[in-house]
Amino acid sequence: MAGSGAVSMVTAGRARRKRRRRVGEGGPSAAPAASPPRRAPSRPVPRRRAAAGAMELGRAGLAWAAALLLAALGAQAAAGDFDPYRVLGVGRSSSQADIKKAYKRLAREWHPDKNKDPGAEDKFIQISKAYEILSNEEKRANFDRYGDAGESQGYSQHQHRQFHHFHEGFYFDESFFHFPFNSERRDTSDEKYLLHFSHYINEIVPDSFKKPYLIKITSDWCFSCIHIEPVWKEVAQELEALGVGIGVVHAGYERRLAHHLGAHSTPSLLGLINGKITFFHNAVIRENLRQFVENLLPGNLVEKITDKNYIRFLSNWKKENKPHVLLFDHMPVVPLLYKLTAFAYRDYLSFGYVYVGLRGTEELSSQYNINVYTPTMMIFKEHIDRPADVVQARDMKKQLIDDFLSQNKFLMVARLTNQRLFQELCPVKKSHRQRKHCVVLLTGEGDKFAEAYEAFLTFAVANTKDTLKFVHIYNDRQPEFADALLMDEEKYRGKSAVVILERRNNAGKIAYKTLEEAWQGSKEDNFILLDLLEQLRTDPGLLSSETVLADLNDELAPMFLIRWLYSVLDYISDCWDSLFHSNWREMMPLLSLLFSALFILFGTVIVQAFSDSSDTRDSPPSEKEETAAKTEKNDASFSKESNSRIPKKGFVEVTELTDINYNSNLVRLRPGHMNVVLILSNSTKTLLLQKFALEVYTFTGSSSLHFSFLSLDKHREWLEYLLEFAQDAAPIPNQYDKHFLERDYTGYVLALNGHKKYFCLFKPHRSGDEGGTPGSCEDYDSSLHTEARGKSSCSPGSRSIKNKLHKLSFWMERLLEGSLQRFYIPSWPALD
Repeated sequence: MAGSGAVSMVTAGRARRKRRRRVGEGGPSAAPAASPPRRAPSRPVPRRRAAAGAMELGRAGLAWAAALLLAALGAQAAAGDFDPYRVLGVGRSSSQADIKKAYKRLAREWHPDKNKDPGAEDKFIQISKAYEILSNEEKRANFDRYGDAGESQGYSQHQHRQFHHFHEGFYFDESFFHFPFNSERRDTSDEKYLLHFSHYINEIVPDSFKKPYLIKITSDWCFSCIHIEPVWKEVAQELEALGVGIGVVHAGYERRLAHHLGAHSTPSLLGLINGKITFFHNAVIRENLRQFVENLLPGNLVEKITDKNYIRFLSNWKKENKPHVLLFDHMPVVPLLYKLTAFAYRDYLSFGYVYVGLRGTEELSSQYNINVYTPTMMIFKEHIDRPADVVQARDMKKQLIDDFLSQNKFLMVARLTNQRLFQELCPVKKSHRQRKHCVVLLTGEGDKFAEAYEAFLTFAVANTKDTLKFVHIYNDRQPEFADALLMDEEKYRGKSAVVILERRNNAGKIAYKTLEEAWQGSKEDNFILLDLLEQLRTDPGLLSSETVLADLNDELAPMFLIRWLYSVLDYISDCWDSLFHSNWREMMPLLSLLFSALFILFGTVIVQAFSDSSDTRDSPPSEKEETAAKTEKNDASFSKESNSRIPKKGFVEVTELTDINYNSNLVRLRPGHMNVVLILSNSTKTLLLQKFALEVYTFTGSSSLHFSFLSLDKHREWLEYLLEFAQDAAPIPNQYDKHFLERDYTGYVLALNGHKKYFCLFKPHRSGDEGGTPGSCEDYDSSLHTEARGKSSCSPGSRSIKNKLHKLSFWMERLLEGSLQRFYIPSWPALD
């Protein structure tokens, strides 16, 4: 405000001086001589001095403001020009090893003691500063995101405090809403969980087969993200300690990953397990998040163990080829830590849980001398009467459990059931100091080989070392493996054999030595094997034989049908979950497909109902016509019982056209509907109706077609009247023809359109015609009308009755296409 006052005073002083100058320069011509002199100002000197001082102060204030602005811009430009990646010559995706290597190379090159260049010292300082930023993950993340490593925060805070009083009246402070959007107040605890697309694909997805992941999708200026931040921070720390993977995806910087995960809004929480994504849809509270993670895990990981089933559980070690773990605790439900551990080791161990406070576990607790007040974990291998290892702790930590289980992942003499197990138990030799040998017992199943196996197990328990593993294999389940080592020698047939081998490479090449005699488990066999192992420690060349082994068969893999069934069930489960829990963006493809199908179905119905666009509805019927229609409807039951309606043939409903239903089935037929009428006689009724039903069965799906039959014996005159209008296609002889009453019209088919008053005609097929005719109206043959029933062409002996309707289905197709000739009549004649 002081600056504004000074400027205004200077402007006023300049205006007064200009006025005086104009008056002084005017002289006598400017003012009359007789005019009285002007009265001088009362205090001209102090005002002039005040104006000059104000002007000087204004100039000094402007100079200081410009200097401060230039200094701030220079500092900002200097900070913005500094790029640690460019200084070290590395890319933004470089690893810490690459950054350290580049720093050492540049530091040796630009060290002031070795480089005499005048700018070497400044260059060395820049290199050190760049390495300081990039070697610190937090500073590097800040620079990647904001272009600043966070070192200029003190200056910005000072400037903020210096000028805050000037904007106090209208300054927008985020703390008014308690939303820390600025980078100074933002919580950086999520930075160590940030995920990138390549990191997610290459590391997180494979790791999800060992542990579940809880992932949060967030972004800047997300009010809900800040609202759930305290709960998320607490739950993330708690679940991470239990073994759950935590991830954070910033949708603003990792849009590709957010789209890949299917997250279209922030905040979104999702779980990842076995490569499968599941979204969280409940309130963000601690209990719901823990339950969500627990629900991600399979339900059969841990079996509840009591006095009744512990023997069966522990005895399954041979069938499953796994050690079995029992956890004794006083919690009524299985702890989440134990479930997560069971999921991580599910391929190696089977897990059971014993609730020591439950009635029915006293015998189990007393047999193994369990302290009911301290959680106890026991692992059982080949012997179920005593545990192979035990651990007790009041507070079971994840690290303690992992160390305990990683040392007991395999049986003492594990059975090789697949290639993965073979590679883990018998790893490839990496160097001369890291030789690991496997002693393999090739045996069979059943009591015959039990004694040899027990002796081999006893020897293995006494001689197992880190560099020596004992395994066994069934010859009949892995025949290629056994044949490659035993060379199909007769002395081993039906007996057990022991082979010492060492894997040389991943291609299956091994060096081995087979005991000369079959293994029977005697003391002599034990001494021979022990002596070979002692010699092997000093003489690796003892394994003189070499061969290449094929990959082992996976004995425990489920059948293809079972795997396919599991895949179908998983797909159905995913669809069900997506149907009820997806947001509107995720539901758009499904809703689009559904509405498209409904639109097509609705359009089809509309087209069929109004196929003829020129049709108009009839006027409302009079009271007499309504009464007649009701009478016809009530008399329908009478017509059914009096042979006026036949039974259904091939699901085709055919009614007789009589004087009772003539109006409803023809005269008052709805627009767009047609009645297909078969002409028959009493003698041909059964055969023609059967053939008629077969021919028109495929057209019964159309609601605009009705099917009837007309008795030629009763209504010959009505038929002759209609055929007179079709004389251009089939001339009709006059009634004085001697064969007038003998003409055969059976097998004729009329398609009657009652509303438009036209019909189409089908000509019965003659056996003498090659290939038949379609029976269309325009192709009608008039010779048929002039032939008598007694002639050979019309007699039953020369033409089968059923063949009269041959190719009626083709005629029906042309009828629906609208390509048949139409014969119009002025009005429908009465049917007497």
